[in-house]
Amino acid sequence: MKIKHIVAAFVVALSPMLASAADAPAQLRQFIAQVQSATGQFTQQKIGAQGAAVQSGDFSFQRPGKFKWAVKKPYEQLIVSDGQRVYQFDPDLAQVTERSVDSSIGASPAAILFGSGSLDKAFEISARPGKDGLDWLRAKPRSADAGFTHVDIAFDRDLPIVLELLDSFGQTTRITLSNITANAKLPPDEFRFVPPPGTDVVKM
Repeated sequence: MKIKHIVAAFVVALSPMLASAADAPAQLRQFIAQVQSATGQFTQQKIGAQGAAVQSGDFSFQRPGKFKWAVKKPYEQLIVSDGQRVYQFDPDLAQVTERSVDSSIGASPAAILFGSGSLDKAFEISARPGKDGLDWLRAKPRSADAGFTHVDIAFDRDLPIVLELLDSFGQTTRITLSNITANAKLPPDEFRFVPPPGTDVVKM
């Protein structure tokens, strides 16, 4: 899965645990305004893809531009950004790919999390009909080369808990977030990445 699609999970972390009658777009804007960091867990899987493995792991982020997305199962992978560079590390291959934050994130949903530019400048946001007892919105990128068609985000009492991303190939990835702590205090080296000895570094 491309970095843009994986880090899409960071569009949604956590907004304050206050009951709200606001629609999903309003809850998203509240999240952007009030949540500066978070930690939590995730699961993700391609919908309708036969034999697609369920990935699970932990994540953390801190505005602007810092995040960690650590897949634990079924095999380990790590994506981490220090705010300037994004590193995608595959322990099995002993290889890390390094990119700039701008080229990796661009107009992806992750841009909402990182606060890079105006939400309305990068995305067309609209409310969607509720389903499964949740409030939904749809974010469509204004850029033609974003790499995905849209991302639907579900909120439950101000908590963003589900993300469904439709990519350019017609495949939908569903990501569920859980055990999220908003505005978590993170250690100074949380987003520092040093390639292990013997790792092949590929700079893009």
